[in-house]
Amino acid sequence: MLFDAGQLRLVVERDDQGVTYVDAGIASRGGLEAGRRIGEICMGGLGHVRLGMQDGEWPLALTVSSSQPVLACLASQYAGWSLSHGEGKQSWFALGSGPVRALAGKEELFAELGYADRHDKGVIVLEVDTRPPAPVIEKILKDTGLAPAGLTIILTPTQSLAGTTQVVARVLEVALHKVHTLGFDPHIVIDGTASAPLPAPGKNFMAAMARTNDAILYGGVAHLLVDCEDEEAQKLCQQLPSSCSRDYGRSFGDLFKAAGYDFYKLDPMLFAPARAIVSNLRSGKTFSAGSVNSELLRGLWLVND
Repeated sequence: MLFDAGQLRLVVERDDQGVTYVDAGIASRGGLEAGRRIGEICMGGLGHVRLGMQDGEWPLALTVSSSQPVLACLASQYAGWSLSHGEGKQSWFALGSGPVRALAGKEELFAELGYADRHDKGVIVLEVDTRPPAPVIEKILKDTGLAPAGLTIILTPTQSLAGTTQVVARVLEVALHKVHTLGFDPHIVIDGTASAPLPAPGKNFMAAMARTNDAILYGGVAHLLVDCEDEEAQKLCQQLPSSCSRDYGRSFGDLFKAAGYDFYKLDPMLFAPARAIVSNLRSGKTFSAGSVNSELLRGLWLVND
């Protein structure tokens, strides 16, 4: 991506320490292809993201797949590293994702997964529209053990083309995270593929965040291949779709506003693809639950003259 920065409409800079910054939508235009590649970077190179067209009134979509779904999604792509500095209007906050998380190992999730990395280079992806302040950079370097020249920071505002794309590319990760939230051992998931419609970016952060979440919650489809007993596979499938949540049926933007813009007041069961298909490799049986809510997305995304 660094080599192709020009054609991808990215701005690459190095600070005085040697840290590399990739601007994918702040002062640069970025694009869909940049977002696709950032999606794969978020998965630590252990997944594939493909852009394509589908039937229906909203044709643009992406598909994500991984033969190492636990490592790609939970140990890398999941935005689980909380980074912040300052207070009030001068504060800065982001949730870090990407393979650098496994170098830091600051989340309890890594103890559960029994996984850690050691390397002299690392990449972190931040869904922000400003660079992190110096104290945050210092924390990342300290916690990962990286030298400045070994750290690359990718900045992807949600309302940019690349930002919207890389967020929707988390559709498989959202499924794996729901597996973990439900209390299932995520290691039963051997392989996985998921898809979701790719909306146009919103005009601002809140609008873009609503669209990317709605794309997964109401348009996402995840097919997980598992190795377990049929009873467990069927139970997982039935509990996985977003329609199992009490908050299902309204735009994420409306739900977030009603919750006072507090994520922790939202039902965690909502964060899941709309439809789940679970195939059990042990028995050969496949289970299906949930459905895509195209009507809701059509009303949210299309202008009817």
